[in-house]
Amino acid sequence: MDHSLSHGMKGLPPPSSSHMGGHDNYSNSNNNNDDDDDDDDDDVAANANIEQEDDLEDEEQLSAASSDVGSSESTSTSSGDDTTWIMWFISLQGNNFYCEVDVDFIQDDFNLTGLSAVVPYYDYALDMILDMDIPLEKLSDEQQELVETAAEVLYGLIHARYILTSRGMQKMYVKYLDVDFGRCPRVYCEGQPVLPVSLSDVPRTYSVNVFCPRCKDLYYPRSSKQCNIDGAYFGTTFAHLCLLLNPEILPCNNNSPYIPRIYGFRINKDSVYHTTTPHS
Repeated sequence: MDHSLSHGMKGLPPPSSSHMGGHDNYSNSNNNNDDDDDDDDDDVAANANIEQEDDLEDEEQLSAASSDVGSSESTSTSSGDDTTWIMWFISLQGNNFYCEVDVDFIQDDFNLTGLSAVVPYYDYALDMILDMDIPLEKLSDEQQELVETAAEVLYGLIHARYILTSRGMQKMYVKYLDVDFGRCPRVYCEGQPVLPVSLSDVPRTYSVNVFCPRCKDLYYPRSSKQCNIDGAYFGTTFAHLCLLLNPEILPCNNNSPYIPRIYGFRINKDSVYHTTTPHS
């Protein structure tokens, strides 16, 4: 029995090389899979590093952008803090007739002679114009409004004196060339630039008018806000003195009158139409 069993075992065919090879292939495939897994892990790690680098670049860009915005805001804030009372006042709508009076001129007491007797709250108003600290807590709301109004009046009266100096005249001359005062509304003057003028040097008497150098006549400013400006802030002298000192801007006189017609015919000079006092 033992001999037959051993004989039978001896009679069994040996394991085929294909099975042995298959076992080897399986081992090799397992090794290859392990290598592939290692490669995949390396790829994932590389991608993670790339994404991390991208995130760092984005954060740097955001921080740089925020720093730029912060610097621009700080710059705008600092520039806004540099605005003086005078710059603020002349930038208001309707105040483009004014020029910027030099601070040195205002600080000279000689240039302000007699104004303290005309303007209420003179000291407070002068400090406000010069951007000095004012103890507003000592003033009521009504008094603060009076100080603000007094500052505008005081600046206007100082302005009337300043524009008669060489420095002030030059600033107003530039504004005339830029047509800041408007143009003559008369058709025959063909858009001639005008100059601000008043019928009186006394405050609160007349509002400002504009003078046309071509037709030599006065008109109301086009803006209603400008019509409310006191004429004493420009005076009766400036417009004509400016033209005399700058004769190159004097236009040719245009005295062409408008001739009214009816059906193409002139109206008789002896008619009621031309008489000074119409017939009743």
